[in-house]
Parts: sequence; structure tokens; C-alpha cells
Amino acid sequence: MKSIFEVGNLKSNGHYALATVHQNTVYVSGQFAISPETCEKKFGTIEEETLQALKNVEMIVEAAGSKKEQILRMTLYIPDVKLWDKVDAVYKEFFGEHKPARAVVPTNELHFGFKIEIDAIAYI
Repeated sequence: MKSIFEVGNLKSNGHYALATVHQNTVYVSGQFAISPETCEKKFGTIEEETLQALKNVEMIVEAAGSKKEQILRMTLYIPDVKLWDKVDAVYKEFFGEHKPARAVVPTNELHFGFKIEIDAIAYI
């Protein structure tokens, strides 16, 4: 088993790894819209935050030796089910023909006031 704690300027800031790799599978911890260049929180529209969180997941799976087309499953946490359609539109454009298994979970507030958090599982 291998733990990844840093990818570019993205870092785990608590008692967790950005990703864990085990037997050619990478498990990515929940990602927010954090700038991978500056580590700043990038609050914006749900569409902007969704795209940045997806790009962060992609960076992490690539650092683990995988790619977005090899993502098997994703969980997307949003604070309001009314955001689902907007999130789905960005998700569809990001992945194109690739359709990982997915759950969209309406929650209460997300940490720091973000509008979305995304975790993923991919194969290497």
C-alpha cells in the first residue's frame, strides 16, 4: 500500500492522504475547488467549483499512475439537490463518453462553505 500526501501544491491538511494506492487501485479522498497552483480556495459558481474539484481528482489519479478514463466510481457531495442538474452538465462535459459509476449525495453544509466535494476510485 502507498499513500500520496502531496500532488503539486495540493496537500492533505489533516489526518488523511490525498490518495491511497493498493493493488493497482487508487482511492482519492474528497476534493474541493482548491487551486493546485496556489492552494487557495476557489469559491465560485457550482459549475466552477465542480470543474476545479474534478480537475484536482484528475491530477491526483494521474500522479498515482492512472487517468480520468480509468475512474471507476465517484461520489459527489452537494449541499442542495437543486444543484444536481448544473453539476451533471459539468460532469458530462468533463468525462465525455466515459461514464464511471456515480452517486450524488445531497448533504447539509460542506466544509469551508464549498458547494461540492468529490471523491473517486480508479484503476491503474
